[in-house]
Amino acid sequence: MASPHRQVVAIVDDDPRLLESLEDLLESAGYSARSFPSGRSLLSAGLPGLDALITDIGMPGMDGFELRDLIKTKEPGLPVFLMTGRHEIADQLSVSDRICCFRKPFDAQVLLATLAAALGDRQMEGSDET
Repeated sequence: MASPHRQVVAIVDDDPRLLESLEDLLESAGYSARSFPSGRSLLSAGLPGLDALITDIGMPGMDGFELRDLIKTKEPGLPVFLMTGRHEIADQLSVSDRICCFRKPFDAQVLLATLAAALGDRQMEGSDET
């Protein structure tokens, strides 16, 4: 029996411990997680087959905002979630924009529920069936 398609979620963060933790969380929830230590490494690997992106905001080189903007030009419908340890940034973003920003440390169940909702909405948009 063939296994169902697992949705692919990319995680970008310069903290290897967070990458490992998020990868374990996503894999245990049934996603296929791909970890990257920087935005450039994600872009080098390419985007085909990617269903969602979770990225840290504060990273050396290319920050999460720059990565999000680049991704949105190539894949406008791709759900992108931002993370930050700076609570004032997360609070500003949640008030000023329709941006999903998680404050570190975040509630794993809230992240998984938000991700599932976004991916479910994306599947519905791409479906021609009623």
